[in-house]
Amino acid sequence: MLQAPVSIPQPDASKARSGITGLDEMTGGGLPRGRTTLLAGGPGSGKTVVSLQFLVNGARHCKEPGIFVAFEESSQRIAANAQGFGWGIDELQKNNELYFLDAQPAPDLVLSGNFDLSGMLAVLDGQVKALKAKRVVVDALDIVLALLPDPMSKRREIYRLHDWLLANGLTAIITAKAGGDATGAMVEQSLGFMQFMVDCSILLNHGVVLGVSQRNIRIQKYRGAVFDENESPFLISKNGFEVAVARTMGRLDALVSNERVSSGVERLDTMLGGGYYRGASVLITGFPGTAKTTLSGAFAEAACQRGERTMFVSFDSDGSEVVRNLNSVGIRLEPYVKSGVLRMISARTITGSAETYLGRIKALAEEHQTRCLVIDPVSTLSKSGNELTAHNVAERLIDWCKGAGTTLVCSSLLDEMASQSEGGSPLQISTLADTWIHLNYLVQGGERNRGMSIIKSRGTSHSNQVRELILSDKGVTLADTYTAGGEVLMGTMRWEKESAERVAAEVAEAAARLKKVRLDAEEAELEVRVKSLQSELIAKQAEKALLASTTEGRARELTRGRSEMAELRGADAAQPPSGAA
Repeated sequence: MLQAPVSIPQPDASKARSGITGLDEMTGGGLPRGRTTLLAGGPGSGKTVVSLQFLVNGARHCKEPGIFVAFEESSQRIAANAQGFGWGIDELQKNNELYFLDAQPAPDLVLSGNFDLSGMLAVLDGQVKALKAKRVVVDALDIVLALLPDPMSKRREIYRLHDWLLANGLTAIITAKAGGDATGAMVEQSLGFMQFMVDCSILLNHGVVLGVSQRNIRIQKYRGAVFDENESPFLISKNGFEVAVARTMGRLDALVSNERVSSGVERLDTMLGGGYYRGASVLITGFPGTAKTTLSGAFAEAACQRGERTMFVSFDSDGSEVVRNLNSVGIRLEPYVKSGVLRMISARTITGSAETYLGRIKALAEEHQTRCLVIDPVSTLSKSGNELTAHNVAERLIDWCKGAGTTLVCSSLLDEMASQSEGGSPLQISTLADTWIHLNYLVQGGERNRGMSIIKSRGTSHSNQVRELILSDKGVTLADTYTAGGEVLMGTMRWEKESAERVAAEVAEAAARLKKVRLDAEEAELEVRVKSLQSELIAKQAEKALLASTTEGRARELTRGRSEMAELRGADAAQPPSGAA
């Protein structure tokens, strides 16, 4: 039975929810309501996307109409660029829930005299009252400030805008281009003081690490609220801006189950005490060619046989190649691909950072309603930027699967040049996995054989033996542990030793049968002799009895004859012997 997650706290009324995945978690509920937030970042960091998404979600889900003031791009271009997100901006505009105010200065503008924002604010004030707007975005304010002649003028207009926003009780976002170092930790000098003036300051960074695009968001300040101070990666997906936030400490959203699911290998299920836990994360590590993909495929086949929607993500090969290769070891995935139960994904078609991989995998899994997920190998994420980012992505992948109750099996490729001993994943996620299965080679007698062991399996009693993994066209199985002289034998050496013992056992059995036949013959011979002796004994006993009977009869006859003779002669009665009383 799956245990229900704990209840989610009610949103803070003093905060306006942005509706952006992850951002509300970082801010503890949203942006400060009725206050101003500064959003700074370099080109392509997603400032406009965040701002527009904030307005769209406010209009759709919070019944808070919004106004977008565009200083850099025209409203037509902004709306056209946002069409791919499916936000329905045209519909919001028709329903007077979203309004675009074009305020771009002409490229050939020549300033003469004083310049301020009073006129724009007057127009904006009328639109706020007409729409009863609650949210406002001022996009690329630095474009207008660049027209002002000196820092004092720029600061004056910034204060004018900020005071107007506060006076109208609007939840506002002001975006500005960031300057300074590559981390985006500083904004342009003319806007630097805004970080002290606003109630919330958010920095966006878009850089390249080891040739891979990386995007990060950091909340620099948030007055009167607890927030996540650390950098968090984000990506811009088909749904818009998404922040990857680590799980909050103490959060109990994982669906815990005592149900077991098969690994696809019967003898491995026995070693695990019944199989994997439903919703568990399983890590299969090993060197190239140790059958990591095969074990993953066996699990996918077993899941499909149970009728569970499964997704197999391969970083090494195309889906059709994986299906063909697994077919050679008796794992038939093609029928399930055709029926739609199994979805094969070639991750080589996905380019970008580890965050991009995670976002794409999550979107595809949710679209397929995946119950069981296979990623082969997950260690590829470590090549998409720095290993720290990849580790965080792998950690969130496991957390997301646990929260969704999805059983995750992922393989991890170990360095083939490293020592062939038990080692953790390059992503260092072996401590996070519930079950860790390690595959390796054992070289004996001039051949390599595959060995499998269970390093850990939380919550289950499991075997500590090293088993030989045997692949054939009939499927995958594990050989019984065979030791000789304290050493585990595998492959030909095991076969030769078992064959020799089998022959020796047959010889011993034949010798035992022969000895039994000889003993049976001797026993029969003895039984015949015993019967003969018994017959001879009976004859002797009869002869003896006859002799005794004959002797006794003769004695009686002699005594009777003497008596009759005496009577015939008339002799005196017999006298007692002399000396008798």
